[in-house]
Amino acid sequence: MDLRDDARALADDLIRLRRRLHAIPETGLHLPRTQEAVLAALDGLPLEITTGRGLTSVTAVLRGARPGPVVLLRGDMDALPVTERTGLPFAATGPDHGGKMHACGHDFHTAMLAGAARLLAAHRDRLAGSVVFMFQPGEEGYDGAAHMIAEGVLDAAGERPVAAYALHVSSHTWPSGVFTARPGPMMASSSVLDVTVRGAGGHGSTPHLARDPVPAACEMVTALQNWVTRSFDVFDPVVLTVGTFAAGTATNVIPDRADFSATVRSLSAASLERLREGTVAVCQGIAAAHGLAVDARFTEQYPVTVNDAGEEKFAAAAVREVFGEERYEPMANPLLGAEDFSRVAHEVPGVMIFLGATPPDRDPKTAPSNHSATADFDESVLPDGAALYAELAVRRLTAAAFA
Repeated sequence: MDLRDDARALADDLIRLRRRLHAIPETGLHLPRTQEAVLAALDGLPLEITTGRGLTSVTAVLRGARPGPVVLLRGDMDALPVTERTGLPFAATGPDHGGKMHACGHDFHTAMLAGAARLLAAHRDRLAGSVVFMFQPGEEGYDGAAHMIAEGVLDAAGERPVAAYALHVSSHTWPSGVFTARPGPMMASSSVLDVTVRGAGGHGSTPHLARDPVPAACEMVTALQNWVTRSFDVFDPVVLTVGTFAAGTATNVIPDRADFSATVRSLSAASLERLREGTVAVCQGIAAAHGLAVDARFTEQYPVTVNDAGEEKFAAAAVREVFGEERYEPMANPLLGAEDFSRVAHEVPGVMIFLGATPPDRDPKTAPSNHSATADFDESVLPDGAALYAELAVRRLTAAAFA
């Protein structure tokens, strides 16, 4: 079967679906219009379809003509709370979608996964085993993968998958059409540090009569940055970025409290454990020195995304054979972004593969990044993404049959 040629024949349909999804961005775990579009795209295919109970997920199972193992393909569906500034004619408009945008390419992932379902359904008679298509809401901070796992997505076909694959497009860094991945840690764990410093307010002209939480909170921000650089091996990287800081209501009023929050990324369990304890200790120590109270809370979100070495090697070989040697570029270093596909890869051998989708008129080194309000993606990669999803499933089922 030539899945790549079949995928090219679907190009116009994939572009239409991607644009439909792009025009109706929804965030979080409940994406009713997105779910409706996915169900319409799958309509008529020989799939066993279930929808989520606590979230608007879609799980579709394709059973091959012959018995065999199970492979899972995952695509995330949610958008971001970003106001789009691309100027695209199919950008989201109207009161229902203001302030939301598919700035991370999840509309691509969903369209490619739906395309893969069509490709594999057309060759169902040649499949030995089953394919689970995991259309997931809530990747952007809502842990949708964990919710779908709790609702049974990994057992949807009756047995656990022998492998799971996910694709992720990038609007920058890699040229359009280049696939990239690495074995081992692929993306970081993600945690949140929330800090509230409590003092006693007063008049800005007499700070000695108050207990000002602002300088102490500022000291915590800089101390955390210094602590990270002096406490962790540079070859096991850690990133801590304070993204919010709030205090006060007027220039001449010392507030009672100051609040800040940080995202914390790491690539190993050992670093995560030190971060959990050390960030809180830094804040507590500075608060004590200033005679202030502090509430510092470290909350883990997503674990490290670890690509199974064997599955990464398998996927890389498939890309090189189907698309050409030049289309696969080994990823030198992990990414400090985080992904809840890590939940799936923790349960079954999995691999996440990035696909360059930088528009051809832009330089990958300077193009707007994923999550930018001006991020744009090259739609010409849609057929190849769908083809790779399908190719990985076919090859993995075939390999298992002859193992």
